[in-house]
Amino acid sequence: MTRYLVYQGSSEVPRWNDAFSDLEVVAPHSVVDHAVKGDLAWVVVEAGDWAGLCTRLTTKGVLVSVLSFNPHSAEAYQAFTAGARGYVHALSTPEVLRQVDVVVRHRGIWLWPELMDSLVGGVFKAMGGAPAVHHDMLEGLTEREKDVALAVAEGQSNKVVARELGITERTVKAHLGAVFRKLGVKDRMQLILRLSRDR
Repeated sequence: MTRYLVYQGSSEVPRWNDAFSDLEVVAPHSVVDHAVKGDLAWVVVEAGDWAGLCTRLTTKGVLVSVLSFNPHSAEAYQAFTAGARGYVHALSTPEVLRQVDVVVRHRGIWLWPELMDSLVGGVFKAMGGAPAVHHDMLEGLTEREKDVALAVAEGQSNKVVARELGITERTVKAHLGAVFRKLGVKDRMQLILRLSRDR
């Protein structure tokens, strides 16, 4: 397996080389000619048809992750629609880049956490949101745990929940852990499915 970095920028980003010592920096036309099924291509969002490049590579069986200097939901959607399996900030730490690499090589999908929170919130809203929650689902929770559970289900990050409730992120995590235990769920997606049960 070869790792390609499709990047035409004038300055090198050291953390990419810190993450992968075997990274081959190539131009878009070169990666299309040389990459084969099972290779991994990191495509940096730049001017030009980067999404079309992702599509051409994934059609060949190349695993694609997209690096963006300004990540946002619409661009992430464009990347995944083009066949990318990962979408991450271009200035992520080497540790995060290696995590993305492992997930993508194992045919998983990697999103940055804020996008995942947003997607979870979108699913919750599509299922009726807070007004449609059966209140008996929340009976075993304290008032603060209910507040945290509903805010997280609506797609808010721990940081936003902490700010809105006037508590620390650590306290949000503690409440969220208690909610997960009491409702028998393991993550945010399971939480919204549990809150949406029997609708």
